[in-house]
Amino acid sequence: MQKTKTVVVIVGPTASGKTELSLELAAHFNTAIISADSRQCFRELNIGVAKPPPEALRSIKHYFIDSHSISDDVNAQYFEDYALNAVSEIFIKNDTAIMVGGTGLYIKAFCEGLDEIPAVDSAVRRSIVDSYNKNGLSWLQNEMREKDPAFFMSGENKNPQRLMRAFEVIVATGRSITSFRTSQKKARPFKIIKLGINLSKEKLVANIDARVDAMIAAGLVDEVRALLPYRHLNALQTVGYNELFSFLDGQLSLEQATTQIKSNTRQYAKRQLTWFKKDASIIWVDRTFLTKKDAFQAMLAAVSAAG
Repeated sequence: MQKTKTVVVIVGPTASGKTELSLELAAHFNTAIISADSRQCFRELNIGVAKPPPEALRSIKHYFIDSHSISDDVNAQYFEDYALNAVSEIFIKNDTAIMVGGTGLYIKAFCEGLDEIPAVDSAVRRSIVDSYNKNGLSWLQNEMREKDPAFFMSGENKNPQRLMRAFEVIVATGRSITSFRTSQKKARPFKIIKLGINLSKEKLVANIDARVDAMIAAGLVDEVRALLPYRHLNALQTVGYNELFSFLDGQLSLEQATTQIKSNTRQYAKRQLTWFKKDASIIWVDRTFLTKKDAFQAMLAAVSAAG
């Protein structure tokens, strides 16, 4: 592959309109899309992970959507290899590929590579997940504060997925996950252009609330009910599913669960923005003051300028 090949990566918080703009860019460049979402890859998860509409999946080739089962072990290191292979396939016929998603670690893995971390026995992972489900985030934070203060003080102490990952590494290896970090970026044989979608806080909150209400109306409770036998799996330790498991357990009313989903989604969006704002290579497009058409044109201009 030559440096004339380009991957346009669209990032931003959940419910910011990434999917819609990715579809417009893919249609413009007549190319395919790679999802960088850690949950959309699972066939069993649909409503709660906001997959693109079926007609979009039929008209534009998508990678890493409905590609795996919730029982599969999928992580950022796996995604790095998967996405690089997908890009190679796309570049056979196209000079441009689109990547879109809000899972910052997956995007980092693709763009820069990840440090090699020893494999962790699945029994260790399951024990930690079970304890987290039983005792909650405060228990997980206390455990990590005691066992891996270096990681805990790094500022990633409100993300349960990152905390559980760091916890399982120190349990399995006796070393902090921070000790495996080398900060050496891998070179890629193609150009990467990162575009970020920025919204006002008020607009983002409104989008999140509307999306959650739409998911409940579309049958998310029934989707989660069908997944009850698999609730221990890592794939289901996510916003929208955990809260409804509590509802189905009788611990919350549906109204309370819905309110918690909205609140936890807002917190997740805040963490996403914190992650992406640290990346100086992202070109931000403010959609709060732009029409959808203008935002698309702004992104095309950014791609042209960066290219």
